[in-house]
Amino acid sequence: MRRNGYESYHGRSRGRNALKVLIGVLLVLLVLSVAALFFLEPYIHYSADGVRVELPFFGGSETETEPDPPAGTVPIQITTPEPTPSPTPEPEVDFRGVQLPAAALTDGTAQTQLEANRGTAAIFSMKEADGTLGYQSQTTLGTSSDQEGINEDIQTLNGGELYTVARISCFRDNALPWNDRALGIHSNSGNWRDDESVRWSSPAVESVRTYVAQVCGELAGLGFDELLLDNCGYPTRGTVSYIKSDSNYDPNTLTQTMEAFFQTLDQTLAQYPDIKVSVVTSLTVLGGGSDGSGLTLDLLKQYADRVYVQVPEGETVPTVEGLEIVPIVTQRTDTGSWALLS
Repeated sequence: MRRNGYESYHGRSRGRNALKVLIGVLLVLLVLSVAALFFLEPYIHYSADGVRVELPFFGGSETETEPDPPAGTVPIQITTPEPTPSPTPEPEVDFRGVQLPAAALTDGTAQTQLEANRGTAAIFSMKEADGTLGYQSQTTLGTSSDQEGINEDIQTLNGGELYTVARISCFRDNALPWNDRALGIHSNSGNWRDDESVRWSSPAVESVRTYVAQVCGELAGLGFDELLLDNCGYPTRGTVSYIKSDSNYDPNTLTQTMEAFFQTLDQTLAQYPDIKVSVVTSLTVLGGGSDGSGLTLDLLKQYADRVYVQVPEGETVPTVEGLEIVPIVTQRTDTGSWALLS
């Protein structure tokens, strides 16, 4: 009812006040939410599993476990290879050569005789200083063995476990100059002879060099493991001052001639790459000097697998890098390498 034209006053509306309170509360919550978002932003993590909040003061630690990998993922395994140990080298066995009689080539006693002499290599003289050959040869200059089946017997022996060496008197050859003076080393009176009255063929003659190389090739073909070149060079024994200087003996070309021989030998043995070539030499050559043979230390290093040398009493075996040296002895010993050639 109106009084004096005015409605009566009933006070403020309660619904309006409640709305204001609600709006205020919502504003406060909005402000708090925005503040919380800024505060928590460094600790919010996004992954394939969703959003994750990790607070440092709610159990996060260095020992926290890593999340499981996605299904179907194969873990990467890194394996560090272990180093392969280097093989232990086989200990070197001393070389102990023993010259056996020619009969041992065929009678089956070579192994027994070698063991009795405590040797490791059986040496057989296959070309003597008198020019004879210990086998049947196809060469035209040498004197072959007349023993039937000797080559087959040699091959049988060489096909076994025994280490065999063929000793060859290269240029100390009494037969060649006797049969043909043009092949020999001369004196003013004819063929020169050494202290045992043995003639020498000349390395300067090409047919002589070829013949010796052919003998070596045939022996390699028979299966010998090693060729021992004895008297390989010009004479150094006897009265060498009596040797006549001519086309068969030029003091200025001794070494060049011997190098030509080794080159011919290399070509002949090319089809036998496993065979060893050894040379008998002197202490003078091993010391870098000249003994008149035409051999030099450089030639031996280049063409020889090992060298044999006589060592006088009181002398020592020299050491030469890259060259195996075997002393020639008159009695066997229980230590070291050696060769018994008589």
